[in-house]
Amino acid sequence: MTPAPPRVHRLAADELAAAPTHRRELFGLQLDRWWTDLQDGLHRVYPADTARDLSDRLVVLAARAFADRDPDLARLDLQRTLEPDWFQSESMLGYACYADRFAGDLQRLRARIPYLRELGVTYLHLMPLLRPRPGDSDGGYAVADYRTVRENLGTVEDLRALATDLRHAGISLVLDLVLNHVAAEHEWAVRARAGEQRYRDYFYVYPDRTMPDAYERTLPEIFPDFAPGSFTWDDELSGWVWTTFNSWQWDVNWTNPDVFCEYADTVLFLAGLGVQVLRLDAIAFLSKRLGTDCQNQPEVHAITQALRAVARIACPAVLFKAEAIVGPADLVHYLGQGHHHGKVSDIAYHNSLMVQVWSMLASRDVRLAAHALAALPPAPSTTAWVTYLRCHDDIGWAIDDADAAAQGISGWEHRRFLADYYAGEFPGSPARGLVFQANPETGDRRISGMAASLAGLETAYEAALATLTDGTAPGAGDRPGSTPELDIVVGRLFLAHAVVLGWGGIPVVWMGDELGMTNDEDWASEPGHEADNRWAHRPRMDWELAEQRHHPETVPGRVWTNLRHLVSVRAGLPQLHAAVAAEIGPVTDPGVLPVVRRHPLGVLLELFNVTDTWRAVPGWVLERYGLAGGTDRISGETVTPGPDGSVWLAPYAAVWITAAGDDQG
Repeated sequence: MTPAPPRVHRLAADELAAAPTHRRELFGLQLDRWWTDLQDGLHRVYPADTARDLSDRLVVLAARAFADRDPDLARLDLQRTLEPDWFQSESMLGYACYADRFAGDLQRLRARIPYLRELGVTYLHLMPLLRPRPGDSDGGYAVADYRTVRENLGTVEDLRALATDLRHAGISLVLDLVLNHVAAEHEWAVRARAGEQRYRDYFYVYPDRTMPDAYERTLPEIFPDFAPGSFTWDDELSGWVWTTFNSWQWDVNWTNPDVFCEYADTVLFLAGLGVQVLRLDAIAFLSKRLGTDCQNQPEVHAITQALRAVARIACPAVLFKAEAIVGPADLVHYLGQGHHHGKVSDIAYHNSLMVQVWSMLASRDVRLAAHALAALPPAPSTTAWVTYLRCHDDIGWAIDDADAAAQGISGWEHRRFLADYYAGEFPGSPARGLVFQANPETGDRRISGMAASLAGLETAYEAALATLTDGTAPGAGDRPGSTPELDIVVGRLFLAHAVVLGWGGIPVVWMGDELGMTNDEDWASEPGHEADNRWAHRPRMDWELAEQRHHPETVPGRVWTNLRHLVSVRAGLPQLHAAVAAEIGPVTDPGVLPVVRRHPLGVLLELFNVTDTWRAVPGWVLERYGLAGGTDRISGETVTPGPDGSVWLAPYAAVWITAAGDDQG
């Protein structure tokens, strides 16, 4: 670690002249600690002179934010510095929702905090709530102002009050920061169109099609159905502007140091409101390189490292979360590999685990998942995966061709099978997903849908109702809670949640999945949603259904109770701390996924039956880890091989086994 030079300390001292001595000293220590990371990241993106000037500007911004830090947040900074693994704890549970669709607005959301605490939530991700462009805004990801809250949700002060209430309830607030693009209505874009060269330089603008055509030879289309191509002509600009996602989302140019400063200042502003985790949206696209797909370029990680260093200097309680929906080989780099080991994002989405869970449930076979998950490089021990069953987005079938080939199957065929299965087009499939963004050239078809709908809940309800003799269609409150078909769906959801919660890291539940909510059938009726079926799995919270969570004879009650029990058990297992790596154990049956977590307090063996039939695991598997006669922490029962020497697992069973008498945690 190389400390910051005296010149830089003098710049900081000027900004902190009115601060108490102990605060000035603390800032100096933080500046020295993170100076090397800042310098290294900047010098990998910018020329030396530019990097030097930029680092000076960033230190001044950090010092100002530090001086203005709310005392309660400054205390949190110290607490998190003393407990740097707070987010890796086995007690972590995330929840994600749209504020308006969950509660109406930010003030009313404060009244729903007890519901979140009842579930065990410690981390709340509110989907985009900064002011977007009018009309279609890609679900809020076309931001028109990073410092204003959407009018229908409240004000910045409402956001600050919500963050405070959540913090006092032990819940960290997570917000999106869209790094790759801004809305065409953003002030930067407006001033660029007005002819201000400074702001024109914030974007990639080309006078003719020469460079756009050269780039597009290797660029994939993100939304081929409604936003083909990656460049848009703008008359006022008199040029082609880079628009990866939509014509009204302009990619910003991170090679411009002014852009870096703008976003660093935005990070510090949001941190000052009490935001504890920033989800770095579309982070994989930040750097452009001709002849590539312009994703996952080395500069992306250097930019993230430098931006994180600025946050650490000013407000070390703040974490970065990488939203990188990329192939398995690229995924772990967003937590830091090689030179950037542990220096970029603190947490990242485990997209591969999500895809493999749905793959296992559809194929009733764990071998592809076991191979693919075992092949992932280990994440840095100071980081954590965000694990999830689904998210606000569609599911893209990120099955690696090499992983599939290693199991003797075609990656392309398996991706097609998964799309068919979850669209309900494969024979015998109960799923009710919706095809999203079918690409006839590549055969790519992504899927939208709530977890319960993908697991087949509507189909199971219809089968149950078909048995009624009076021919009536009962309301949701009169629906049966247990039939053979419903038991299978509840079992699938239990098994899937057990995998997600048992992998370690921060498991996140997406709104409604804790109750088994199904697709919103009226998703297309809202203005701006007509062409985007992802709104089928972004419903408004059904609070009447939520009242059934305490009635275990109902499906919502069964799903809630199962999930709440898993959350409670998880909190008592130190083996599920994110610093403990998840290993794939020996696959002795193609229907059972074994996961091993080794902790100094003892080994945890997890067994997941992804099929609807009984499956056997040889007793020697337990003996191998010293767990013969161990305890299943989920059921509390002793796990003992039967007369045939095997442990038998019921359909969709999940067991988390520790040594007998192990009550650590």
